[in-house]
Amino acid sequence: MEHVTRIVIIGGGPGGYEAALVAAQLGAQVTVVEEEGPGGACVLTDCVPSKTLIASSVRKQALLDASSLGVRFDGGPDHDAGGVAVDMIDVNKRVKELALAQSNDIAARLAAEGVEVIRARGRLVDPQVVRAGDRTIRADVVIVATGAHPRVLPGAEPDGERILSWRELYDLEELPEHLIVVGSGVTGAEFAGAYRSLGSEVTLVSSRDRMMPNEDADAAEVLEEVYRRRGMNVMGRSRAASVKRTEHGVVVTLEDGRTAEGSHCLMTVGMVPNTSGLGLEDNGVRLDRNGFIEVDKVSRTSAPGVYAAGDCTGVLMLASVAAMQGRIAVWHALGEAVQPIRLATVAANIFTDPEIAAVGVSQRQIEAGEIEANVVKLPLATNARAKMQGFNDGFVKLFCRPNTGIVLGGVVVAPRASELILAVSVAVQHRLTVDQLAHTFAVYPSLSGSITEAARRLMSPLTAGI
Repeated sequence: MEHVTRIVIIGGGPGGYEAALVAAQLGAQVTVVEEEGPGGACVLTDCVPSKTLIASSVRKQALLDASSLGVRFDGGPDHDAGGVAVDMIDVNKRVKELALAQSNDIAARLAAEGVEVIRARGRLVDPQVVRAGDRTIRADVVIVATGAHPRVLPGAEPDGERILSWRELYDLEELPEHLIVVGSGVTGAEFAGAYRSLGSEVTLVSSRDRMMPNEDADAAEVLEEVYRRRGMNVMGRSRAASVKRTEHGVVVTLEDGRTAEGSHCLMTVGMVPNTSGLGLEDNGVRLDRNGFIEVDKVSRTSAPGVYAAGDCTGVLMLASVAAMQGRIAVWHALGEAVQPIRLATVAANIFTDPEIAAVGVSQRQIEAGEIEANVVKLPLATNARAKMQGFNDGFVKLFCRPNTGIVLGGVVVAPRASELILAVSVAVQHRLTVDQLAHTFAVYPSLSGSITEAARRLMSPLTAGI
């Protein structure tokens, strides 16, 4: 009888459930051990809920901005000064319902593929044995995809009422009067923008010179300008030392002695991997000094037969990367043809308003002399469709090799940049040239026309017909 490979996956987020689906389709016997529910924290408390909330905030901001297009809304006495009301009970109800619906969809898909799901906490007993609740399961291959959780600063512990992590926001019944967001990375920038558009006064506390210091500087500058114009208080070079509750709110004390007072405080100061108490190091799985699982380009850990995927590895903490790591782990474990993960081709998006999407090399690498590239940057304000829709903020930036014209990467700052970046991602993935991109038809008028226009500007004089 032919041996059927038994795969046990600890964690049901994108890294886990995508691995499970691929493994089942390849004929493996698959068990997923997940404590919170199919989809894991990504679907139930993190990515899906936050982007659902942001969708509501973007819709409200569009209504507020509509007057510049000659459209006005008179909502009556129950609406705010902008004529648009926000009901946080309804907003958060939709957030939770959509997250649960997405989790149920994933559960149905796993069931349809014959994947067993055990609702329990899993841990390694042996590199080939997993303990799931009161069950012990022997496996040929184990994939650890346990994710991560919000980091807590000593002196600023969330209480679920006034001092919050992003996982507790959706229990609020009223819009925070004045939300202080500590941490100006991607998560902090997203929530700060969302709550400002929903109607909260917002103070963003940044320990660095600018928002999102690890992202494209031009993009961060545009977003900070938009946020300030919308009335947000952005405090640069301001590291939080402590957060305390007051009688009616919170006070954030900075390391330089200054204070900021508000009704609520949201802590967005990073993630901690869910790797403790899983028996990993006892079974030869090496962790780095921050507790992340060390993996190679095909998701192998230091323990034979044990793979890892997703945020618990600290490798570009994105759902898309987690899913690809999980698939690669299965393909490698089952002896399928597999390419090592190529992080240089990963597209990432920041769900602010406007969105910021990027793929490939960065402006920082070019300026540091690490990569030689030609660069063009087109303001969105020159795009005909952007003018029609009243979009004045943002740009399209494209990078290519000087001699060959091969597209190396790009940055898009625009509404729905997450959709626009795909054209640049395809070009980077398949090593297309700016000539090939420039000769591709774009709809007129469209925002995507700025991508082909940027490519035309990067064409060599000979190929451009100049």
